[in-house]
Amino acid sequence: MTATPTLVAGGAGFLGSHLCTSLVEDGHDVVCVDNFGSGRRENVAHLTSNERFSLVEADVRDDPDLPAVDEIYHLASRASPTDFTEFPVRIALTNTVGTRNLLDHALDCEARMVFASTSEVYGEPEVHPQSEGYNGNVNIRGPRGCYDESKRFGETLTVAYHDRYDLDVRTARVFNTYGPRMRPDDGRVVPTFVTQALRSEDLTVYGDGSQTRSFCYVSDLIAGLRALMDAEGLAGDVVNLGRENEITIRTLAERVLEACDADAGIVHEPLPEDDPTRRRPDIEKARRELGWEPTVDLETGLERTVAAFRETVE
Repeated sequence: MTATPTLVAGGAGFLGSHLCTSLVEDGHDVVCVDNFGSGRRENVAHLTSNERFSLVEADVRDDPDLPAVDEIYHLASRASPTDFTEFPVRIALTNTVGTRNLLDHALDCEARMVFASTSEVYGEPEVHPQSEGYNGNVNIRGPRGCYDESKRFGETLTVAYHDRYDLDVRTARVFNTYGPRMRPDDGRVVPTFVTQALRSEDLTVYGDGSQTRSFCYVSDLIAGLRALMDAEGLAGDVVNLGRENEITIRTLAERVLEACDADAGIVHEPLPEDDPTRRRPDIEKARRELGWEPTVDLETGLERTVAAFRETVE
């Protein structure tokens, strides 16, 4: 079998490292590009001795000199809410200037590209569940705007490059995903809850906990990204990737306490500005166009995540 040379931008991050592993295991030659702003070397340490894997320390905002490849996955962006206030300019430029640089590289290589967008482009949704045809309700000047709006503009760039240059680029709108290799201090709800529970600390729920999310286990999400890359006839298109298991944050906290067998409770803090109250994907398009849907239930996913966190959380 001929190896497919593939570039994964943000390849040492949570999603990127799982994607690199999946690709290498299936015989791809993988170039992992990361500036280690939020990615971690230990996430890809198990791959560094594999001849099919190479690591390039670089920042996509700087238009680095990258090798020719046939496929590009653009997962390079900080996604932690705690980073939105500390690194807003870096986040905004990664998803705009960095996206342009990778699109230009895809043109030079005649490569197919997948841009990892986010469910955050839907903002505080007025349509529920959210389908790809919904254009969202985003506060472009709020604390999440650096991420939400730059992802929206990144999508606009992909469409422009497809329409102007006939580039085969497709977009994944990634909904809440969780699993091993998330940073304990990531700021997203699953690693925060699991870390607190394993330390026997009370879990912090913002607001009354009635806000909802839908949680997809990482292996399912990676399968979706790869299915989107491999599917024919989707150049210039966009597909939601996520699980439809909408639950309240309060219920999630209770599930995590059970999974960790934790002697802890739940405390409430004020709801952050612009925190969406409801989030659930419509994935009918993914079922139809990719033959994909998640298979790992929340109980199983939490068990796997907790087991991994037990090895690292003190």
